[in-house]
Amino acid sequence: MMGPEGQQAAIGGAANTLATAEEAEATPEATMQAIVQDAYGPADVLHLARIAPPRIADGDVLLRVHAAGLDRGTWHLMTGRPYLLRLVVGIRRPKNPVPGRDVAGTVVAVGSAVTRFSAGDEVYGIGAGSFAEYAVAREDKLARKPVNATFVQAAAVPTSGLTALQGLRDAGRVQQGQQVLITGASGGVGSYAVQLTKAFGAEVTGVCSTAKLDLVRSLGADHVIDYTRDDFADGARRYDLILDIAGNPAVSRLRRSLTPTGTAVIAGGEEGGIWFGGIDRQLRALIVSPFVHERLTSFICKERSSDLEQLTDLIEAGAVIPTIDRTYSLDRVPEAMRHLEAGKARGKVAITI
Repeated sequence: MMGPEGQQAAIGGAANTLATAEEAEATPEATMQAIVQDAYGPADVLHLARIAPPRIADGDVLLRVHAAGLDRGTWHLMTGRPYLLRLVVGIRRPKNPVPGRDVAGTVVAVGSAVTRFSAGDEVYGIGAGSFAEYAVAREDKLARKPVNATFVQAAAVPTSGLTALQGLRDAGRVQQGQQVLITGASGGVGSYAVQLTKAFGAEVTGVCSTAKLDLVRSLGADHVIDYTRDDFADGARRYDLILDIAGNPAVSRLRRSLTPTGTAVIAGGEEGGIWFGGIDRQLRALIVSPFVHERLTSFICKERSSDLEQLTDLIEAGAVIPTIDRTYSLDRVPEAMRHLEAGKARGKVAITI
């Protein structure tokens, strides 16, 4: 299934194009190192190359990339799966040959319509082609980097942090004192969801594997469930809100785990057919919801600078701390992608540039 991270990747970002003369003057190098893919497929399709730096439009910002984040949406764009995704990002090959969207770096140049940033500013957000020395991002998809976060930490925030924030606050309508269940609590989105749930004043139960129980506890979870041994839908506990990130429980199981007026937000999962992924589960939930007491919903994450600024405030206040599993250099992006695909990551994976 392609969750909000993949759906967000499909609708966001512009393709890299050649730099103008003014941008080339602002860029120290005539060419840059970048990860490039010329076809869809496994991590082997990714290779390091020297290409021209990107150009910016009036509302864009050119960044010297210091770090880039990795998420399941980037994996979906690499593989072109589910195939429905290719209608948006390219039928036979990616429209943008440089992968990567989450980015943290220093502003090099800005378009004529940009008012919030200037050269030298340290920023983070969502751009196009962040697995490179330079990348372009729209002004309205960037925020200032938290002062207490490294570039690596900041690069690990945007897609996963926004997905967790909007899943809980907007789709889930989380309230103080509620009982909240997070599936996939040890992953990229889940690691933020656990911390944000606590910041919103709710009591959180995290679902993960045995090897990651300690991580989820350290994130602030009040309770943990080892899915290899226990079933969150066994009826022992009911929840006001379920944020279903990485599991693929049937809609009926989610309903059994909710209070009579509870809400289940289906935000992800990686099973399903090669054509449509698991979108059918989201659709079934939306169809069933009007006819039952529980509220069943899903969402597509919106790339908003205002929400990035809220995450900045939470990070600077110490309420949210990016959890970095591993970092990889630019030439090791294929290795990083294999690590993510294997499901071994505890929190986020980042690329240093």
